[in-house]
Amino acid sequence: MKEIKLYINGDFKSSSDGKTIDSLNPATGEVYAKCAVPSSADIELAVDSAHSAFYSPEWRSFDSNKRADLLMAISEKLKERKKDFIETEIADSGAVAKKAIADLHNTASFFKVMSKVAKTFNFEEKDENASRDGFSHNYRTYEPIGVCAQIIPWNFPLVMAAWKIGPILATGCTTVLKTAKETPASAILLAEVLNEVGLPKGVVNIITGGRDVVKNLVTNPKISKVAFTGSTEVGREILKLCSPTIKNVTLELGGKSANIILNDADLDIAVDGALYAFLYHQGQACTSGTRLLVQDGIYDEFIKRFLNRMSQVKIGKTDDMTVGYGPLINENQFKNVMNFIEASKKEGAKLLIGGNRITGGDFDKGYYVAPTAFEITPKNTIFQEEIFGPVVGITRFRDLQEGIDLANNSIFGLAGGVWSKDVEKAKEVARKIETGTVWINEYHLLNPGMPFGGYKQSGIGREMGREGILGYLEVKHLWVSDCNLREKKPWFDHLF
Repeated sequence: MKEIKLYINGDFKSSSDGKTIDSLNPATGEVYAKCAVPSSADIELAVDSAHSAFYSPEWRSFDSNKRADLLMAISEKLKERKKDFIETEIADSGAVAKKAIADLHNTASFFKVMSKVAKTFNFEEKDENASRDGFSHNYRTYEPIGVCAQIIPWNFPLVMAAWKIGPILATGCTTVLKTAKETPASAILLAEVLNEVGLPKGVVNIITGGRDVVKNLVTNPKISKVAFTGSTEVGREILKLCSPTIKNVTLELGGKSANIILNDADLDIAVDGALYAFLYHQGQACTSGTRLLVQDGIYDEFIKRFLNRMSQVKIGKTDDMTVGYGPLINENQFKNVMNFIEASKKEGAKLLIGGNRITGGDFDKGYYVAPTAFEITPKNTIFQEEIFGPVVGITRFRDLQEGIDLANNSIFGLAGGVWSKDVEKAKEVARKIETGTVWINEYHLLNPGMPFGGYKQSGIGREMGREGILGYLEVKHLWVSDCNLREKKPWFDHLF
């Protein structure tokens, strides 16, 4: 059994009060690791370490080029230790091997992109339009915001840790990162890499725990920014906690993404794409396309093909490279998904496939739910509420406007998709969907050079892209006078 400690000020520590929690392997239900949970004193020590590191001469001496080299070294070290990370992701988060491999690759690539960002971002730029010779030169300077509290979810633990830590190192901030209590292992393994590449102590601190830890962390007066990825419910609580001190907040929250299949879609692509949209990682993704909107002209043919292909999804052991579908994260999530399925049945939604627990052999040990599809209307609960599981609701629509209206009938606006052979028509539809990311003839793929985040109750701010970097920077207007004779400053005479 692994022992997961706290990572504070460059050292791995047990909790000061000895408290631990078990992290379970979702495929077997067995304890994978015992994880230290921080006391309030531990949390304060972590924040103090990040605060001291932020103002330390050592970290301040890391200019953007040196930070870029550090980020590149992390990327290379991740690839060197890929076997460790892949095995950890499989056992700790229930990821199938295909996903774990992709996550490791994406994490290494993200740190590489952050290295380029640190090297090329212009942290001071002169505004030629605002400047005038003989009067003033005007500059924008971008400075690190300070000590950050970063909170990540359990569905993509390694990738989410990278999304948070990468901008910290690129901009010169420091952080206390809180992992999900369900998946603490890969972030602590990443901490080993940070030590191996020579990150100054205290720049990154990593702890775990539940809502009590979140409250203690985000209300600490030394925290300047909070970046949270998780449910909308918890996001609302964090906003309230941060309001008394007006902390800078970035929130990437829930989703109920609409995936629109138009009459002229290529069904060979759209059917498999729609399955990938809602079944990837068993639907445990905030961008999951769980509202499948299919236009009337192809509806019957699409459903026929869709159900046939769904029955072919390879379900099995998470370490099997041929398997594409595994367990839910834990018993609580399993029960939550099954409750949504039962509620849909009671509401009269038509069950097309699935709706049951997968049992028999190794499946009895884990939290496996069969891929499930319902025919629904906007009145059904699963049209509106995020399930975070392998359940899709399919809704028929007539024309483009009805499809757009159905897509926008949600408090969420994180992602969505449009499938059509007519790209210009698809772009027209995409522009009218109130959501932060829209894929056309694609789904789930993200580009670290482009912003990611949500409209409406799916969040505030953006991660990745230039926008994500700006979220960790304060911008300062630097006015440099080019008018240095007293007689040329008549505005001073206002007082006399």
